[in-house]
Amino acid sequence: MTKLVYLGVGTFFGGFARYFLAGAVHRTLGAEFPYGTLAVNLLGCFLIGFLNAVSEERLLLGPGGRLLLMTGFCGAFTTFSTFMLETGNLLKDGELPRAFLNVVLSCVAGYLVFRIGALVGDLV
Repeated sequence: MTKLVYLGVGTFFGGFARYFLAGAVHRTLGAEFPYGTLAVNLLGCFLIGFLNAVSEERLLLGPGGRLLLMTGFCGAFTTFSTFMLETGNLLKDGELPRAFLNVVLSCVAGYLVFRIGALVGDLV
């Protein structure tokens, strides 16, 4: 039950943080470009990189903290940060082909599936 509380609290705050930060950036910089999403994604990448380093290298973040901050908060804030973490881990492990495949499949296949979903949605 404690794990679910960590996850739920992190998810709650991460979702609200995404909503408010993206909105603030959007209101400040305008809607000509998705600046809000970009800001959230970049900040999320920084946060998950920082949290991963302090949990792995310095052991300052235990399993509960990782669940709260990395899975819950960062996961709700932006899944792009998790994508970067996993790609970085593949590169760190010397898995260049798998890292490249992860980037290509996530971006290209993700866009294709997005378009298919949009087309199906247009039929409804």
